[in-house]
Amino acid sequence: MEETASPPGVLPANWYDGVSAVRHEGTARLSGESALVLEEAGQPALNVPLGDLVSGGALASQLLYQRVSQPDFRLRLPLDLPPDFATALPQRRKYGGWVDRMGLGKAVIAFTAVSAAAVALFMTAPEWLGPMVPPAWERQIGDAMVGDLGGKLCHTPAGDAAMAKMLAAVDPAETKVRAGVANSGMVNAVALPGGQVMLFDGLVQQAETPEELAGVLGHEVGHVRERHVMTAILRQFGLSILLAGADSGIGNTAFGIASLGYSREAEREADEYARARMAAADISPLGAAAFFERLGGGRDDEDGQENGEENSEDAREENALIGWIASHPSSGERAKAYRNAATEGKDYPPVLTDEEFAALQSMCDEDEDVEEFDLF
Repeated sequence: MEETASPPGVLPANWYDGVSAVRHEGTARLSGESALVLEEAGQPALNVPLGDLVSGGALASQLLYQRVSQPDFRLRLPLDLPPDFATALPQRRKYGGWVDRMGLGKAVIAFTAVSAAAVALFMTAPEWLGPMVPPAWERQIGDAMVGDLGGKLCHTPAGDAAMAKMLAAVDPAETKVRAGVANSGMVNAVALPGGQVMLFDGLVQQAETPEELAGVLGHEVGHVRERHVMTAILRQFGLSILLAGADSGIGNTAFGIASLGYSREAEREADEYARARMAAADISPLGAAAFFERLGGGRDDEDGQENGEENSEDAREENALIGWIASHPSSGERAKAYRNAATEGKDYPPVLTDEEFAALQSMCDEDEDVEEFDLF
């Protein structure tokens, strides 16, 4: 049986009135510019204000409309609307309400601008927000993150006294940084949130003079006093949020390189703090220079010779690239800065006596109760 064509200005329609579960079949026509009239044989006409209609998208070959004032109302019209209906009825949603209202092009521009602002905020906010976190809060955060390290730090009466003496020289503040030697063979040192500094026993054993350790300790104290630790935590938190939505290796690398840039700046600031404190405490910076020269494999002289061998152009470029990507400034750069900080011809007093230095290096061997440090 052939379907009867609808008269001009009338469309076939079906709808649910939002009051009952009855499906209505009939026609729809425009009533001027203010209403859509739904008519069904044997039933009163239903006048729906055009301003009360919103697009609900499309289902198969039909367009779906809803009423703002009647959430359960559903109206279905043919997909191909005549021009007068297409103009009067709400526009079909393609991407979402605000995107459709703005247009796809403007929406993309707006989204890009907001994304760029979010990246800028996450990357720059830690620099000014980190120093504003109260030290008491930072200490609580540090205790929650790393817990009680007492059992993993080496202690002897003579070793503790030597550490306290060296710490007093590089950290004269009334509220002292907590410093200790961790029972680990790693050649490293770390500043933890909450004003806690650890020298790993592997680094202590590598030191040839107490001035080398004083340089490292002053550097880590610098991280604490400059509030670098809290800043790094906030930055890492922000990056983790940004990277949670990134599945591109290129994107991860870009964010990683950006964060390393902050790290190099912080390392230089910590070195500057250490040199200033060593100068005030009359501690020779040549020990720290010698330590970094050993890390770098030798001392660069003015002619570009290292260990008596001339560096090739390729090697120079490679070293420059490694120095740029590394989280710390290059060992050669740091050694040169410490060496230049020394007063020529000055006879610096030792920061520790030979006995005190020996006590510091033997702490972990002599502490029978210390546990192995396995945080990392």
